[in-house]
This record gives sequence, C-alpha cells and structure tokens, in this order.
Amino acid sequence: MTLGTLVIMATMLVYFLLKNKRVLLSQKQWGQRGRLPPGPAALPIIGNMHQVILSKPAVFRWVHGLLKEMNTDIMCLRLGATHVIVVTCPQIASEVLRKNDEVFASRPTTFALGIFSFGYKGSIFSPHGDQWKKMRRILTVEILASSMERKLHHLRKEEYDYLVRYFSDLPASSTSGPGHDEVAHVAALFTALNHLYSFCVSDYFPALIGLDLDGHEKVSKDAMQTINRLHDPIIEERMHERSFTPEKGPRDFLDVLAHLKDAEGKPMLSLEDIRAQTAEMMFAAVDNPSNAVEWALAEMMNMPEIMQKATEELDAVVGKDRLVQESDIPQLNYLKSCIREAFRLHPYHALNVPHVAMADTTVAGYTIPKDSHILLSRLGLGRNPKIWTEPLEFQPERHLNTANVLLTDPGLRFISFSSGRRGCPGISLGTSMTMMLFARMLQGFTWTKLPGVKSINLQEGNAGLALAEPLVLQATPRLAAHLYI
Repeated sequence: MTLGTLVIMATMLVYFLLKNKRVLLSQKQWGQRGRLPPGPAALPIIGNMHQVILSKPAVFRWVHGLLKEMNTDIMCLRLGATHVIVVTCPQIASEVLRKNDEVFASRPTTFALGIFSFGYKGSIFSPHGDQWKKMRRILTVEILASSMERKLHHLRKEEYDYLVRYFSDLPASSTSGPGHDEVAHVAALFTALNHLYSFCVSDYFPALIGLDLDGHEKVSKDAMQTINRLHDPIIEERMHERSFTPEKGPRDFLDVLAHLKDAEGKPMLSLEDIRAQTAEMMFAAVDNPSNAVEWALAEMMNMPEIMQKATEELDAVVGKDRLVQESDIPQLNYLKSCIREAFRLHPYHALNVPHVAMADTTVAGYTIPKDSHILLSRLGLGRNPKIWTEPLEFQPERHLNTANVLLTDPGLRFISFSSGRRGCPGISLGTSMTMMLFARMLQGFTWTKLPGVKSINLQEGNAGLALAEPLVLQATPRLAAHLYI
C-alpha cells in the first residue's frame, strides 16, 4: 500500500468519524427496510472505498472479478453513503432501462461530469430536470433529426473522401497529417472520456473536493482547458454572427445551436448551453467508432478468412468502380456483423454512463435505494457466458440471423447506444459514421501486417479496454487510381 493511498483513506476516516453520523444511520435503516443486492463486506463510514482505491487504475477489473467470484449478475457496492449497483444480465438490464426507465432517468453529480458539461448544461450528463429536458429535445428534434442528417450529409461525405485520400497519399507524404492542435484535441477528448465516471474519491465524499486526493480533478480541468481553447473561438464567432447575419441554412450542427430562437424570437441557448452540447457531441462521436474499427481490424488481421468475407461483400454490393456510400450500409450485413461483434466483445468503456435512482424501487427482487448509482456493465453483458457461446471469440457470423443486421441489440445482450430515456438519440448517425469509417478502409485498401510480425497482439491495456498497443498496419490501394483523387 502506497503512502498516498494511506493518506487518502486516513483523511476519509478521520473527517467522517468527526463530522458525519448519517452514513451509519442510513446503513441501519436499509438493513431494516429492504434487501440490497449481494456485495462484498464493507467497512463503517467508507464502505468499499478502500478496495476501490487499492484497485486503481483498473477499478472495473476488480468489480468484474467480484461479480465472477460471487457468481452473481447484480452486485451492490457501498462507496461512502452511495450504493453503486452493477448489472451484467440482459433481463435485469431491461428492468432498469425499460420497466423502471422513468425511475432511473437521472445522472449523478460528479466533479468530472460537472466540469465536462459546464455545470450540467448539456443533454448527456445532466441530472433529470428542466435543463436536461430542454437540451434533450433540441438534440433529438433539431440536431439528430433525419432531415438534418440528410442536410449535412455532404459534410460527412467530404470527411469520408478525405480519409481515403489521406491513406492513399501517405507513402508519398503529400498529405499532411494532423497538426498539433488536432492531436491535442483528440487527446483531451479521450482523457475526458476516461474520467467521466472513474470512481473519484471526492464524488462519494464531496467535502473532499479541492484536495484532489487521486489527481482526477487536475486531469479533468486540464483536458477541459484544452477543449475550451479550441472550441471557444469558433463558438463565439458563430454566436456573434447570429446577431447580424440572416440564417441561410445551417452549415453544421453548431449553426443549428447558435441560431435557435424561442417563441419570442430571442436566442434559445446561452453560450454555456452551446459549449456544453458541442463538447458532448464530440465526446459521443470519437470513442466507440474508432475503438470498434480498430479492434475489428486487429481481429481480422489474425483471421484473414473474415477479412476476405468482408471485402467480398463490399465487391459484390458496391463493386470497385465507385466508393462505398452511406446508402450502401443496409446491404452490408457482414460488415455490420463485424462491427456489432466488436461492440459486443470490445467496448471502449467497461461500464455504461451511470443512471441514478430518483426514488426507492425494486430490481430483480432487490431493493434499490433512492440516489443509488446503477452501472450496466458493457463488459459483463457482452461477454456473459450464460448468453454467448464462446464469448471471448470474435465471431461475426453469430449476428447473421436477420435480414437487416443492426448495431444495437434490443435484448440488451450488449450495449452500443443504450436504450430508454437516456439512450443515445443518434443511432442512425452513429451507425453511418462507424460503418463508413470501416467500409471505406476495407474497400479502399488491402491491409497487411508489418514485415516480421506474425500476429497482432490483442492484449487490452491495464487501465482500459482499448488495445494495449496501437494497431499499426500497411495499406495498399486496391481500387482504380482516380477514386483516390
């Protein structure tokens, strides 16, 4: 045990022994009022927080180890006064997101979520309330509506075309790679994503905010400082434009946000609203598509028969005389099965964004106290041996049992876009982005391992589920030269 760990636990114990008896009372009350889900033995005051601290940075591995050891699909941890419920069973997950969806329609208030949402101004991380309802409605009706998706198709097509040109020009070094700000932007977005709900000590012991005992507060602030530095000038320019420039149709989703008017013709959104929703759009767009495509390619490099089936489908559906388009996606069932399998086996996050119980309720016969945090395990659902045969094997064929393969699973056997009031309203857009990234890379290029590499290392990182080593491959164009111009 490190000195830092001892300091954290000693600080928590001393503070709460002196200042807080409510936790002990609540424990006694719940012992009398209901049966909580099973969980590990907890210490007075701090609950299981000492075990969380000792298992960092891979808390999720400790959590899933406990679930396996206890042979349960639902488990309750106690972190300070907060009950944290983890679920790995589709039936129980359906109780949370369907039967009790209204009860679990809120989010926790944590240091990182507050920073990343500009004080809970956006639609993804805000607790249940008027602000969340307003931003959710705007996101669903104005930004992610099918009509707007069609209007902005040309922007996505430009990016798809650029992707192909970028890879084809790499050998000649005629296409510049990402610049310093682009690299910093992506790094900051992923840093933020990795700290959205990372079992920060002060999230369960709010009186400790400011001490930054586990370093999460500084990391979150630094990531958001970079994002703001790069986002704010563009957002402020668009907001300035709206005061004197008549709207001629949106150039992108930021234009939509900047020009929204209320019933009196006044701007509907404040600067903070727009900053929050812009950041959340970025968070929602970068992790799952890139992670799923990287893992699918990595798996396919070790199983060339899968790569061959995917390219044969592209050649049969699209051919080699044009580039694959969004309109081709419905017919690319094998490619969709590969991405669906990557979502199942290799989620970027082990746990879903938490839900919060807004009232006492019951799930799977267990009492769930008000204010409990509910974590649906992407890892536990997607790799559940009770649900999936050979759950650790990459087998796209397991999904080819329908005429139109989707990247979602209505039975919640794995989670890609979630479900219910807090489900992602951008399923169509997310599917298009993910599939076009994957399809363009497979159609446009033959991918091979580097000289001397016999197989791709499929080891996960210690602190997360992404590949431990970035995937490095050689790309050789496989289409006519004019298609890369």
